[in-house]
Amino acid sequence: MTKDYIRVETEQAVARLILNRPPANALDLELVEEFHRVLDRLEKNKDVRAVAIISEVEKVFIAGADIKMMHAREGEELVKFMDNYDSRLQQVTSRFEALPQPTIAVISGHALGGGLEFALACDFRFMSRGKATVGLPEANIGLFPAAGGTQRLSRVIGKARALELMIMGKALSADEALAVGLVHRVYEPEALRAESLKFAGELAGRASLAIAAIKKCVRIGLDLPIQDGLKLELKEFLEVLRTGDAREGLDAFVNKRKPQFKGK
Repeated sequence: MTKDYIRVETEQAVARLILNRPPANALDLELVEEFHRVLDRLEKNKDVRAVAIISEVEKVFIAGADIKMMHAREGEELVKFMDNYDSRLQQVTSRFEALPQPTIAVISGHALGGGLEFALACDFRFMSRGKATVGLPEANIGLFPAAGGTQRLSRVIGKARALELMIMGKALSADEALAVGLVHRVYEPEALRAESLKFAGELAGRASLAIAAIKKCVRIGLDLPIQDGLKLELKEFLEVLRTGDAREGLDAFVNKRKPQFKGK
């Protein structure tokens, strides 16, 4: 029987994905497949309007691939296994990135390798001060990030800084990560979870259809020529304009009241 390592709790339109797989929330194939199953539900749940990923494992957000598991395999057996593993991990991070709901990685402990690659697929990254570090250290053992790290890190902090971090295999503290734009906010450890969930609640009260369109335009448009990106932007804008939320927002503005968005 497969054990569930991700507990999903929903409160006031915020889904909390709570990870508890001691000792390190290692992103092995079993946990990756469980993330896929969770996404199957989230992608269809219109009542969820924000998602927070939280670790209950002390000192770790999410660890990367199991190095001992890789070491136990050799040659083409290792290559074949990692081809399947990294493909499934790339798919799950891409699915997280494509969620219509805004997502927050609540980084309460180390997020190295695959753990940071997972966080990079989230819209927001909040991190605790202290001993927690983030980085892509794979080059230190003769490998390199292959679950989206080379692509997303470069897009988030720029080519020059991303190359330095990956080539040198450097891990950053919370304040160092904030300084280079890798995380959005840092908090003291005792405040991180509460502040992250408070922000998630604020997101859930905003115009979810407009947010989904913004995410889609940015995610797809950055890889298009600007004229094609502008066409996508206009198409999505006109679709949102047809919704009740758009009418509600316009009416609230004119009548000087707070809008009540319903996601339709």
